[in-house]
Amino acid sequence: MNKENIGDLRAEFDKFVKDKCTFDSQDMKNADENADKEDEIAVPQFVDALTAKLLAPAISGVYLSRLDIKRIAEALDESIPIKERVKMVRALFRHTNSKEYLKTAFDEINKHINGRVLIYKELGEAFPNSSAIFDEHIAKAKSTMKMFDQIIEDFEEIEPSDDPLFI
Repeated sequence: MNKENIGDLRAEFDKFVKDKCTFDSQDMKNADENADKEDEIAVPQFVDALTAKLLAPAISGVYLSRLDIKRIAEALDESIPIKERVKMVRALFRHTNSKEYLKTAFDEINKHINGRVLIYKELGEAFPNSSAIFDEHIAKAKSTMKMFDQIIEDFEEIEPSDDPLFI
């Protein structure tokens, strides 16, 4: 290879990196501040209780990773950044205003939980001495899914015209 061609290629690559791949530190700082402000936006009342129960494997029987939550959001045509799991769930339910959206979201979460239940059943069959542990996790997972039905039933839809100050 010709050294002049490599030098030209290197200069072109350096220019590309400088123009397209670097960020102004002020822009990054502003983006972080905006993300923090977004995390402070109020969410429906059920979200805090939901995250406390859903994200604790000792209570829900399953572990939902950040990637699982991201996939759930994508299935709902939502775009949420990968952050702490609690913040991701809060972002997923931040703009919930209808039972239909809530039902769709919980159906998607149920798919992920049912996937874990199938894994637990396979492991229980493969390792019969440990099946009691897996059965306990399966029971917790089914209880969690019942909790979703109760949340949907108790949820009050919010219409844009339901402003209490609107006369």
